[in-house]
Amino acid sequence: MRRAAVAIAAGAMAVSLAACGSAKESGDNADSTGSAKKGDDIKVGLLLPENATARYEKFDRVLIEKKVKELTGGKGEVVYANANQDAAKQNQQVDTMVSNKVDVLIVDAVDSKAIAGAVKKAKDSDIPVVAYDRLAEGPIDAYTSFDNVTVGKTQGEALLKALGDKAKDGQIVMMNGSSTDPNAAQFKQGAHSVLDGKVKIGREYDTKEWKPENANANMEGAISALGKDKIVGVYSANDGMAGGIITALKAAGIADIPVTGQDAELAGVQRIVTGEQYMSVYKPYPQEADVAAEMAVALAQGKSLDSIAKDKVDSPTTKAIPSVLVPVVSLTKDNIKDTVIKDGIYTVNEICTGKYKAACDKIGLK
Repeated sequence: MRRAAVAIAAGAMAVSLAACGSAKESGDNADSTGSAKKGDDIKVGLLLPENATARYEKFDRVLIEKKVKELTGGKGEVVYANANQDAAKQNQQVDTMVSNKVDVLIVDAVDSKAIAGAVKKAKDSDIPVVAYDRLAEGPIDAYTSFDNVTVGKTQGEALLKALGDKAKDGQIVMMNGSSTDPNAAQFKQGAHSVLDGKVKIGREYDTKEWKPENANANMEGAISALGKDKIVGVYSANDGMAGGIITALKAAGIADIPVTGQDAELAGVQRIVTGEQYMSVYKPYPQEADVAAEMAVALAQGKSLDSIAKDKVDSPTTKAIPSVLVPVVSLTKDNIKDTVIKDGIYTVNEICTGKYKAACDKIGLK
């Protein structure tokens, strides 16, 4: 498992390095979405969807700001706003960014459909838009995320491996993400492609706003409907919801069943150490953030994306969007050292605080 994780991580790095040439190297030809009127003195608008999920403030914002500074010799400015899971608020934030005449927008949409009008407004003001992490609708100029169908497949495969022969006898609960998030549909698609026909899905939910408390309530309903002795595992689309699910399982006296996750949040990694959560999907945020910053700087400077984005992705409204999809890694207790610790996401001391120390020692995490 550890060797496989290293190989995948190395492959991810190779893909990233191949795709992510510096914006300064991406050519001098003006792209159709921008003009060559700007040098390094640019203003990048960054709109993130919420702050309940730890990654956005801890990783995405910090990493994008750092990379923009690096690419522009410290002259580039990032103007930041967080929508706190409010699509209408995010649309207003786009309006404000347009009024403030940013040179480019990086948008991680709360609601991929609801943002389309605001994206068009930005484009009408000659402001290119990079869709970040979620594929927003409207006239998007570039997109970077992870291979979301593969994320779901990775979760499903891990759950089947953990279940073993129990997959034939019991039922699982599927806790998908928000129906307004296009990524959630792709995670679900990938998971179903692996799980269907291999295990009985007793209950399945689309979880409003990805909120742990909603996942907790859904899980309580599933336990009541199916019976606590009938549930052998839970597909959870992310770590935050896994926390709410595990709370419900504990309250019902259910233990030692595998629960999946995603995002490699610190609390999720700690639950993996103790065995409460089976796995998470580690997504190398530094690679994704670097690509977004490279795209944004290139577009703001009126340069081509040809050396950055080698792939094309279609949204429901826009075809052949220049894109970079970053590979992911299945994170279990066997490869914590080779993933989140090796990449500097967390230190052993951050993971192995007081109540987790014994569990860390047991799996050799020192």
